[in-house]
Amino acid sequence: MQQNLFDSSAEKLLPFDGEVEYYPSFFSMEDSNNFLSTLKEKINWVQEPIKIFGKEVMQPRLTALYGDPKIPYGYSGIEMRAYPWSIDLKEIKERVEDAADQEFTHVLLNYYRTGEDSMGWHRDNEPVLGLNPVIASVSFGEERAFQFRHYHKKELKREIKLQHGSLLIMKGETQHHWEHQLPKRKRISGGRINLTFRKILT
Repeated sequence: MQQNLFDSSAEKLLPFDGEVEYYPSFFSMEDSNNFLSTLKEKINWVQEPIKIFGKEVMQPRLTALYGDPKIPYGYSGIEMRAYPWSIDLKEIKERVEDAADQEFTHVLLNYYRTGEDSMGWHRDNEPVLGLNPVIASVSFGEERAFQFRHYHKKELKREIKLQHGSLLIMKGETQHHWEHQLPKRKRISGGRINLTFRKILT
């Protein structure tokens, strides 16, 4: 796959208390289609149970963790061990690292099979991610709404449609002050694969 010379001008999404940049066409259409097809077939997808208010439920999506197998990562009561980087994931990672000016140790992948699959309000603020983590999120597949909500002022919200081949970078104090979610959309039948690159500290 050829390197895509993307438009380096980013859309700024948050008014204050954090930094979020959005690059709508980070990957070419050809590369995006190829990555979507490959990731669907070759990633070791699983559906994990999580605990919500003390009750165990199945996550409404499929997940996988890739990166340094020696460094574990956990969230919401799940302890995950990483699979080694594949050739495709290494290529995506290197291109994202250049744009984000940040090295990443792991990528957490989410496969939203239809609009019924979702992710609730949360912050990526686990201590192993550091004080002000850089989280780089790549989207392949069906366009989905992605929402931000200020953690202390819930009435402050932002929404953006994450399109096929896009890159979203969250950095600075974003995880301190803003939550994000991917809500259900019943009319959407197509799938979306999301890759969230992060650096896990040891």
